Amino acid sequence: MAVPIPVDFRLESGECLPQRSLLARLHGPAGAPVVAVAGGISSGRFVHRTETNGLGWWSGAVGPRAPIDLHRLRVLAFDFAPGAEGLARPVTITTRDQARLLALALDHLDIPRLAAFVGCSYGGMIALAFGTLFPGRVGQLLVVSAAHRAHPLAVAWRGVQRRILELAEAAGRPEDGVALARQLAMTTYRTPDEFDARFDAAAPDRAGEAYAVCDYLISRGHAYRHHTTPARWISLSDSIDRHRIEPEAVAVPVTLVGFTSDRLTPIEDLRELAARLPLLFRFVEAPSLYGHDAFLKEDALVGDILRTALREITR
Repeated sequence: MAVPIPVDFRLESGECLPQRSLLARLHGPAGAPVVAVAGGISSGRFVHRTETNGLGWWSGAVGPRAPIDLHRLRVLAFDFAPGAEGLARPVTITTRDQARLLALALDHLDIPRLAAFVGCSYGGMIALAFGTLFPGRVGQLLVVSAAHRAHPLAVAWRGVQRRILELAEAAGRPEDGVALARQLAMTTYRTPDEFDARFDAAAPDRAGEAYAVCDYLISRGHAYRHHTTPARWISLSDSIDRHRIEPEAVAVPVTLVGFTSDRLTPIEDLRELAARLPLLFRFVEAPSLYGHDAFLKEDALVGDILRTALREITR
């Protein structure tokens, strides 16, 4: 569904969004309690398997009898603004702007209050922003692999990605820029231990030929080259780096989950967030081979946490 964005809506930067609607999708039975679900900047409204889009980006967590059970809960998932199509230049958009857009979607759908907001990575940042701006419109937050600020080293990595995208755009090769930036991003999502277990360091026959780990990254980048545009990636990557909230202002119960191997969102930042949240319900820190991507890979652990947090939700 397309949620109209009012003509007078302005981002915190003062800019207008180039598109006039926000795309969202409701999964699950009408009349059930509504849970918003948002993930990383590559995610969107297709969170669950659908008849038109195949597997969703988090089908392991959202579905009938899944941890976020579509037999008893209704899930609201949404595309982040700006949209992937037709964006000629980057837009300065914050996680607070994204939270305000979600509030517009709730108004449009006549949903006065979310039972919960489950946010992972960038979606977790938006959840925290939503909890500061609209605490009366959500029952609880479940925040996974997201903190109250962007870590400077992660800002540095994303800055290199944005410069790759800008250079490729200037060279007239935007899709190659997206592919190469995605390769670099994959090295930050995962851990040294995983790469060591999966790839050996056997050298190719000649200098300049790809090592096994490089073949993997090249294939992941190639698969992603049409998934987004440089302007959209730059906008959302910059949005991550601008993210700042005061934990004391989150006036909603929070379940917080972090992974000790996560280099993009270091566990020390989540420990600080947990210590400062006024209504911390539960803080789970766990090891994982998968680093920042653990919320997509550690199905059993994350599933148990989701079931525990959501089991008391009733109609």
